[in-house]
Amino acid sequence: MKTLLNIIWLVFGGFWLALGYFAAGLICCVLIVTIPWGIASFRIGFYCLWPFGQMVVEKPGGSGVFALLGNVIWLLVAGIWIAIGHVVTAVAMAITIVGIPLAIANLKLIPVSLMPLGKQIVPTDRPFVSTYR
Repeated sequence: MKTLLNIIWLVFGGFWLALGYFAAGLICCVLIVTIPWGIASFRIGFYCLWPFGQMVVEKPGGSGVFALLGNVIWLLVAGIWIAIGHVVTAVAMAITIVGIPLAIANLKLIPVSLMPLGKQIVPTDRPFVSTYR
């Protein structure tokens, strides 16, 4: 089931969403000072390609003061706008019955798009994981 949902997700938005995150990651890495955000953008981009069967968790050992500061900067500069985009897209996807799982996957991306530093993507055994640790 996870594979089928991931293929449907990839066709109906995941590919383009991941390309956007990859483009942002490239821009951040070129600017050198913003490399941590670039790496986080690549991580989110890969998560966007195959979100079902994965979840976002805090890195073990805590994320530290620099990750917190970086997350606040990210939230003010880009995070809030990306999260709004995910909500709008999720509402559009939820219009159809087939789109409801895709909308859930899109909403699952909001916490990591708001505060990406100090997070990691881990596999899970369930296709729908709504808990964010």
